[in-house]
Amino acid sequence: MRLTRRILIQMAIFIVIAATALSIMVFAYMRLPALLGAGQYRVTVELPEAGGLYQRGNVTYRGVEVGEVKSVELTDTGVAAVLSLNNDVPIPADVDAEVHSVSSVGEQYVQLLPRSGDGPVLKNGDVIPVDRTTVPMDINTVLDATNRGLEAIPQENLQTVVDEAYVAVGGLGPDLRRLVSGSATLAIDARANLDSLITLVDESKPVLDSQTETGDSIQAWARNLANITGQLQSQDAAVGGLLDKGPGAADEVRALFDRLQPTLPIVLANLVSVGEVAVTYQPSLEQLLVLLPQGTAVTQAVGVHKRNTKQDYMGDALVFNLNLAIPLLPAPIPLPPQQLPPPCTTGFLPAQQRRVPTFEDYPDRPLGNLYCRVPQDSPFNVRGARNLPCVTVPGKRAPTWQECESGEVYVPLNDGYNWKGDPNATASGQAVPDVPPDIPPAESVPPPAPPPSPVAAAEYDPASGTYVGPDGRVYTQANLAPGAAEEQTWQTMLLPPKGN
Repeated sequence: MRLTRRILIQMAIFIVIAATALSIMVFAYMRLPALLGAGQYRVTVELPEAGGLYQRGNVTYRGVEVGEVKSVELTDTGVAAVLSLNNDVPIPADVDAEVHSVSSVGEQYVQLLPRSGDGPVLKNGDVIPVDRTTVPMDINTVLDATNRGLEAIPQENLQTVVDEAYVAVGGLGPDLRRLVSGSATLAIDARANLDSLITLVDESKPVLDSQTETGDSIQAWARNLANITGQLQSQDAAVGGLLDKGPGAADEVRALFDRLQPTLPIVLANLVSVGEVAVTYQPSLEQLLVLLPQGTAVTQAVGVHKRNTKQDYMGDALVFNLNLAIPLLPAPIPLPPQQLPPPCTTGFLPAQQRRVPTFEDYPDRPLGNLYCRVPQDSPFNVRGARNLPCVTVPGKRAPTWQECESGEVYVPLNDGYNWKGDPNATASGQAVPDVPPDIPPAESVPPPAPPPSPVAAAEYDPASGTYVGPDGRVYTQANLAPGAAEEQTWQTMLLPPKGN
């Protein structure tokens, strides 16, 4: 046979194609190097049972095929499966081996799941112990349990169960798929955070115990929340109106603040001082808030008996019963029943500088602190300025805030019992009240000529010879009466009374 050039070229092309196909079949399909162990290393997996695993089953690592099962053999404690793994894929030694099934009818494979990416990698001859391996439940056991469950259902109701199951899950394929996918993602994330989850479970006992101990409080909170939601439901129209009108009201408030922007900061800054004063006088303000409603109620009750009647002209029903309590005096001094307690003149302007009570003008108040400057336990003007409580210093009483803030102790001018002469006479060296020399007296009161000595004047009753002294007490001088036996001269008026 003569081989022409054409035939030789055809034979060469056929030989190349055949060699290529043979190479693909040997290396890609038959994987002859792997069969001979080239580029492979072997790892033994200890299993409690075969679980349907068979020789030449696939081995995957993170879902990628990395080898196959070379053999499955019995041991004294279970089953040993030898895995042939590719050298080009490094697999951590800290790994779990799980036997899974591709479908419900078999096709088991081994899935390698790494616990950690750190540390050494698997090498030839390594063994994965049985405590780090799992096998699936036998499908026969599952089918048998399913069969027993179906047999427990009455045959006449089986169709109802199937129909209801279809109604329950019919058309929910996409939702069920998302549920399964989400569950798988959740399981993977939980596996990745296994240490944190274990810590959470271990340390959840104190939290659960606290929830158990506060069960009553939680129930009360739930009841209150139910009441609130019930009220919101019953007041749905009002809530809806609030939501509808709320934005407009907010715009109005914002516009108001915009208009007040130039002056509002100044007002707020000034209110800081007012707030400081209010904080200082908080007890007094609280007392005022307590007494004011009662006082208002009493005031309104004055005219309740005649309201809406024809007796409006009769006036209000109010009885002024004045009850006075006189403290104990240092010495038993008899007081007349006409005035209890007597007026106080100590600490005020001298008699020659006082205005006549009949004047009806209103000049400026004289400078200086004019108040009853007698001992704080004196019966004269017991509610005077000397007994004002110091708000910032509890337990202390003083006439001015300067004395309240200072460490000074209140010192009276005298005991207030000077019945004639200067009521401000004192031996303590204190300054007595007086009009400053640089301030002229009121125009309506011509300044009298100063007497050579302080003299106090008082009107007396010619019929009985009684008069009121500078200390406010009533005295009786017998020689001033019409039936007096002694001579009535102006000198006798300056003598002390013989009896009172």
